[in-house]
Amino acid sequence: MNTSSKNTDSVVATADSPVLRIENLYVQLPLGSERRYAVEGVSYDLAPKEILCVVGESGSGKSLTARAVMGLLPAPHVQYEKGQIVFQGEDLTKVSEARMRQVRGGEISMIFQEPMTALNPVMRIGEQIDEVIRFHASQPRKLRRQLALQLLEDVQLPDPSRIMSAYPHELSGGQRQRAMIAMALALEPKVLIADEPTTALDVTTQAQILRLIKELQAKHDTGVLFITHDFGVVADIADRVAVMQHGKIVEIGSVDKVLNHPEHPYTQALTDAVPSLIPRMAKEVVSAPILEVRNLVKTYRSGGGWFGLGKPVKEVNACDSVNVVLNDAETLGIVGESGSGKSTLARCIVRLLSTDAGEIIYRGQDLCALDRSSMRPYRSKIQMVFQDPYASLNPRATVGRIITEGPVILGESKSEAQSRAREMLELVGLDARAFERYPHEFSGGQRQRIGLARALALQPEVLVADEPVSALDVSIQAQVLDLLADIRDRLQLSMVFITHDLRVAAQVCDRIAVMRLGQVVEQGPTAQLFDNAQHPYTQELLDAVPGREWSRLRALS
Repeated sequence: MNTSSKNTDSVVATADSPVLRIENLYVQLPLGSERRYAVEGVSYDLAPKEILCVVGESGSGKSLTARAVMGLLPAPHVQYEKGQIVFQGEDLTKVSEARMRQVRGGEISMIFQEPMTALNPVMRIGEQIDEVIRFHASQPRKLRRQLALQLLEDVQLPDPSRIMSAYPHELSGGQRQRAMIAMALALEPKVLIADEPTTALDVTTQAQILRLIKELQAKHDTGVLFITHDFGVVADIADRVAVMQHGKIVEIGSVDKVLNHPEHPYTQALTDAVPSLIPRMAKEVVSAPILEVRNLVKTYRSGGGWFGLGKPVKEVNACDSVNVVLNDAETLGIVGESGSGKSTLARCIVRLLSTDAGEIIYRGQDLCALDRSSMRPYRSKIQMVFQDPYASLNPRATVGRIITEGPVILGESKSEAQSRAREMLELVGLDARAFERYPHEFSGGQRQRIGLARALALQPEVLVADEPVSALDVSIQAQVLDLLADIRDRLQLSMVFITHDLRVAAQVCDRIAVMRLGQVVEQGPTAQLFDNAQHPYTQELLDAVPGREWSRLRALS
């Protein structure tokens, strides 16, 4: 039998065969789409015990290729057209749905990007793992429970018995992702597909998950198809790399070849866009404070009272005596993991949250002492760019209305506000025609530019940017960061830049304050902090940056 024939329904698997082979795969998009195929002529294979990273920007087709393997294409709008997906000698494009259900979860498993949407919110974690085992294997309930407990222990979750009885919302992001991995590995699949499994995680949690996937892959001889847009992650875990653009494979090879000697212009552009860990040269900043946060305290309380149903009051000190200073025309980075208090600090600075104690001094005025009406003249001076531009932009309003609304509320005439809105769109690199369009008509990077234009329309002196590039592809991220730097210099803005990505902080910030559990544990000039971090937590954050050694060598070469 000719195993290379495209007309062959099945092939004979041998010990040397790849566990998964995709050959000349085409996945069709609906009529009227900007291109005909989401996946066009894609071919690659995956060997047992191998980690193949598939990289590319949003819309490149990498996730849809994975969903085609799992038989999870969003039909009828997106459909398989032709090609082969051969798993252990069996062409999955020709099997029945009943057989596909056996393969899915039992022989090929998938870890999704966002576990909160992939896990059933009304089922306990133990029940969800049990459901996977029960569907594919005939085992007594007692044995299934023992296996579930062992899986939760294998993925290094604390107190597996407690996790078994917990609901997804009761776990942290990293714990939910570990539970997803436990579920995916329940039946020791031959292929594990990991679709951006660490994108939404903090840097230290991300490092733990990557280590865990490598350990479990080696233990179970599993082939791993790892989908990501983060080249740092690729540098740390990949054996081979496939680069996708517009539905096609443009380059494939060993991790050394693709990352260190890329041949295709698109691959070169992606690797060049990865922020360096070597801090940029800091500009000279005159020590003239424009904003000072003094002994700021913000505590969240839950439980007790009418709707707490008699539960004890739980207090979380999101900001615990925080002190930071922002100088004129300076960028101050606030870094830390989820729960460190950095976003709470940002919202307190722009007065979206009230504070329990402390002062926020803007040009000599304590903003915490002002009531709502007294605060109004200061609103325009301190503006915020949010992490998720789609959630922060009114989907029912045109871009023009979104940008002009603030200035009009503060007393500017409609014609003046519209004129400035068009200027701001031009400043952030968008066509003037965007004025009449709606947010859903734009890409993620373009929506972030709209959010920036909205903030700048009020002519602020201080810009608070809360994770403004964390949800963007690496090349779009680089464009937005360049835009922020350009606007900051042209308008002489002072900026508070919130991020958990130390690579981004190295290229954007003049000084950095590191937050942990509501407290600033270390702060200083960026280069000094990167070269000689004093606090163990800062050292841990730096050590956990994905692809740290690769990034360092690239910067020095």
